[in-house]
Amino acid sequence: MKYNTLLYYCYSPIADAEQFAADHLKFCKSLNLVGRIIVADEGLNGTVSGTAEACKAYMEHIHADERFAKTEFKIDEVEEPSFIKMHCRYKQEIVHSGLRDTSIIDPNKQTGKHLEPKEFSEMMHDEDVVVLDVRSNYEHNLGKFKNAVTLDIDNFRDFPDQIEALAQYKDKKVLTYCTGGIKCEKASALLLHHGFTDVYQLHGGIIKYGKEAGGKDFEGKCYVFDNRIAVDVNSVNPQVISKCLNCGITTPKMINCANPECNEHFTQCDECGEKMQGCCSAACMEHPRRRPYDGTGYYVKVPQPLASK
Repeated sequence: MKYNTLLYYCYSPIADAEQFAADHLKFCKSLNLVGRIIVADEGLNGTVSGTAEACKAYMEHIHADERFAKTEFKIDEVEEPSFIKMHCRYKQEIVHSGLRDTSIIDPNKQTGKHLEPKEFSEMMHDEDVVVLDVRSNYEHNLGKFKNAVTLDIDNFRDFPDQIEALAQYKDKKVLTYCTGGIKCEKASALLLHHGFTDVYQLHGGIIKYGKEAGGKDFEGKCYVFDNRIAVDVNSVNPQVISKCLNCGITTPKMINCANPECNEHFTQCDECGEKMQGCCSAACMEHPRRRPYDGTGYYVKVPQPLASK
């Protein structure tokens, strides 16, 4: 049986978004889809997985709604569904910006100039260009564009605090990129708000770039927010850049720490994985709730135990 995994987002206002999320969850379950969708007043952000037929029906359903008719789907063929359960939740933003006043940025009104993958590939090496990775540490440590500027942030909500440090690039063309494009919509809008004048973004993100430009000059793997954890994007000049946290050897494998109270994202080679039982440290190895390590380093979230009264 053929399965697909769909990555998408759409900034489009949703009235009564909380009710929409509840109804949308029921619809997804009716198609036997699994995945994770965030619904907010500002739009949708999702990754869903299921049979090719179910995914086709889902895309048709989204496009039939005039609010989401412009939604672009990145489609991957997979051997099995990329999630175990279906979640559809309401949140304040589809990408948490960390801003107290979120009204200062609206991707529907102002955002960076969109570059198609081939345009991005041609422009990224120009002398007056800075390629800016707006993703978190664990993402760019696994893979990034050659010579890209990376930020020391644990979550995208930390991005606004980096604006002052980025001011040195105000006289450059700033090319932003992320996994699928959604973070760049807000990152580029925020840069423009703070006086950057020549801001661009990679349309469709790293995933689309891999499909349409062969992933040229993207070093390492691309982190994805599903069971696959990481995917290859570069078929032109690939190389591995990530290193094992424990021994320092080059390895492309990223896992979650087996200690559920740590759950740190990190790269670990297979040898250290067996030795450390999928943990990032000796302390995590001794944790009483350490999860059994099966070699994948991916764990389904389980409820935390209730505190005793």
